[in-house]
Amino acid sequence: MRKLRIGVIDLICKSSNPGLYGRIMDANLVSIMPQVVSVWCEQEGHEVTHEIFTGSQNLAELIPEDLDLVFINSFTQASLRAYSLSNMFRSRGAVTALGGPHARSYPQDAQKYFDYVLGLTDKTIIHEVLSDCSQHRPLGLYLTAQKHPTELPGVKERWKFIEQTLKKAPLIKIVPMIFSLGCTYTCGFCVDSAVDHQQLDLESIKEDLRFLLTKFKKPRVGLHDPNFGMKFNTLMDAIEDAVPPGSIDFIAESSLSMLSEPHLKRLKHNGFKAMMPGIESWFDMGNKSKTGRKTGMEKVRQVADHVNLIMEYIPYVQTNFVIGLDTDEGKEPFECTKKFIDLAPGAFPAYSLLSAFGQSAPLNIEYQRADRMIPLPFHFLNNNQGMNLGVKNYSWLDFYDNYIDLVKHSFTWKAIYSRYKANKGAIPRWMNVLRAVSSEGFGRIKYHSNMYQMFENDCQFLAFFNQETTEVPEFYLNKIRGDLKDIWEWLPEGALYHDPKAFLKSEEKIKQEELAIEKAIID
Repeated sequence: MRKLRIGVIDLICKSSNPGLYGRIMDANLVSIMPQVVSVWCEQEGHEVTHEIFTGSQNLAELIPEDLDLVFINSFTQASLRAYSLSNMFRSRGAVTALGGPHARSYPQDAQKYFDYVLGLTDKTIIHEVLSDCSQHRPLGLYLTAQKHPTELPGVKERWKFIEQTLKKAPLIKIVPMIFSLGCTYTCGFCVDSAVDHQQLDLESIKEDLRFLLTKFKKPRVGLHDPNFGMKFNTLMDAIEDAVPPGSIDFIAESSLSMLSEPHLKRLKHNGFKAMMPGIESWFDMGNKSKTGRKTGMEKVRQVADHVNLIMEYIPYVQTNFVIGLDTDEGKEPFECTKKFIDLAPGAFPAYSLLSAFGQSAPLNIEYQRADRMIPLPFHFLNNNQGMNLGVKNYSWLDFYDNYIDLVKHSFTWKAIYSRYKANKGAIPRWMNVLRAVSSEGFGRIKYHSNMYQMFENDCQFLAFFNQETTEVPEFYLNKIRGDLKDIWEWLPEGALYHDPKAFLKSEEKIKQEELAIEKAIID
């Protein structure tokens, strides 16, 4: 195999205009797999340039022009930037590959703009790409493993790329780690619901934790586990065996069901400073919140008590909600969340609008079969700038009226001050204030208030969301142009539009081919 000149790009941000919170924190939102791919490429003897994009960098200047192969990692919201970069690098003679959430969610669309589109990716898949490294056009080659890798290069092996990224984090520096893959819960809207839970090697984890103490006086670690603590005692034993209690600050995402008081005491003992439990819904998923069959205000009170208990042990808590679920109807879901904000004032509420990301989750094919999909440009599929499926029990005006009211309630100056008082420590307090006054609070109120006005006054905008037209509203086109800026000229023709039923059509095609084979065998 010839030695290749390879670029690996992690698109953390979609916009060239990051907000204040983004400028401070985006460099800490790196994905682990681009670093893993960089390590695997170097292990095969290739020359690697690794870069992240947080909005302020000019990738055209940072990435060499004479690359043979470019890997791009992208969430769906940054996919139009990924498509533009692929077009630019292809024009220079490079072969391009897309990985990450967008590649897993929308492979049929991505194949039009990349030579390789990678689903679940292991070292064998990367070796196949490196060995072939050839153009596949007009449709790229889709490659996916049957499951996640059983092992990944750890912090010590990835350190060169981690250190390079941390230099771009101006204030808070967080090292990305992962202890496990997949999840045991089966939430139909979640990408990990169909992925078996898998514990990574504990000895490697312990070695990495010890290694970090040689690099920082007190490291901060962000755990990328989809649901931390599935094997709670095993993981805690490993941490306690590796490093002194409290010598590392940890941030993790977990379910409320995992955060019992005995577990919270052990988490505090081992330096866990931030937790992000998913509440999701007041009328469903009681197993994740450990509320059983309780719903509505009864569930609100129990969850609020639980979150207040968590905050006695964990300084920073973010509670995650999914807005617009099919179980929601009327004002009650929104009023329940407002009541929760009042009863648990210290928790930062993170709201996600229900969205269906292609073939990423089992429930999505049912949405497509029911003809509920809206061809919202990928650029706005980030769980907060728009929904790409018709909301079941509301008109658009009613839905946004309730949602804006909820967000306003969450980020009044009174609520911000209550959150400030309820938290302990400078970082949790000021992080909540910063998030509230930037894009996640005030910015979201402004954005969705504009959306409401568009629904109320723009017939073409409303027709688009009512699936009466597929023409993308000018409101969105202007925002895409503003975010892509200099890379806009490289956006491939047709990239603003995609088939929202591509997953359903691909599954039906597979079934037809299987039936044809069966018929041929019988005949």
